[in-house]
Amino acid sequence: MGKARLLVTEDDTDISFMLKVYFTGLGYDVDTALRGSEALEKTRHALPHLVILDIMLPDIDGYEVCRRLRTNMRTSHIPVIFLTQKDERSDRLQGLELGADDYITKPFDIEELKLRVQGAIRRSERESLTDPRSGLPAGRLIEEQLRRIIRDTGWALLDIRINDFDAFHDVYGFVASDDVLRFAGMMINDVLDQNGSANDFIGHAGGDNFVIITTENAAATIRQKLKTRFAEEVKSQYNFIDRQQGFILAPAKDGQTARFPFMTLSIGIVSPSQQSFSDIREITELAAEARRQDIKP
Repeated sequence: MGKARLLVTEDDTDISFMLKVYFTGLGYDVDTALRGSEALEKTRHALPHLVILDIMLPDIDGYEVCRRLRTNMRTSHIPVIFLTQKDERSDRLQGLELGADDYITKPFDIEELKLRVQGAIRRSERESLTDPRSGLPAGRLIEEQLRRIIRDTGWALLDIRINDFDAFHDVYGFVASDDVLRFAGMMINDVLDQNGSANDFIGHAGGDNFVIITTENAAATIRQKLKTRFAEEVKSQYNFIDRQQGFILAPAKDGQTARFPFMTLSIGIVSPSQQSFSDIREITELAAEARRQDIKP
């Protein structure tokens, strides 16, 4: 997997800097926020794998930050570790009731914090809660969302696949391929910020496959925005020579070298206004079929 992303939300600049240096040295991709509002804004644009969250912040406290993360469909899965000077039982319980995954008090042992961070991320991945590359909800969380909507109306499911991803992987390798998946996840999140709502759900179903649950009214616009933006912005993932020639050379199924176009998205849409669904498997099967019928741009 690529680097796990941490968001350290701490208004003490010395502690914030120390944690950034320490966890960066361990191979994490670390961002920092001095205020709760800043942390919420940063999670909207680049989902972290875990948030280290101080309770005493200068604008909104850590409890409120955690509550907003948990009530937003796109951030509710992110593990949160509270970091605070408070050691009262009531404070710990309040944090855990809001959905925090762990709680550590200052002054803290940095090695202990490291182990708690590693443990929270491992639990999330082991329980199929998040994909280790994109940080997006995976397996079980996607299934829970499908079970939630199956008897509702007004929703739409978008099944998204990256075309020619395997050819890119064969030429550029797994590190660059993981970068594409992270780029795709962040771009999807950004498009939903502009065209969807906080109740929309994004999942990484595995490999080059993503899903979105949004409203039926917004689905067509989101689909077109995703296809257009991805086709243009993914070019930055290729080297200069490939960008100049407009294709890559990669092994074909017959073992011969062939030309492959730049990656694009195929997106299928299903909604309950089009048909009824007897179970969640039928939703995913029909969405996959709609995606296979999508014409490349």
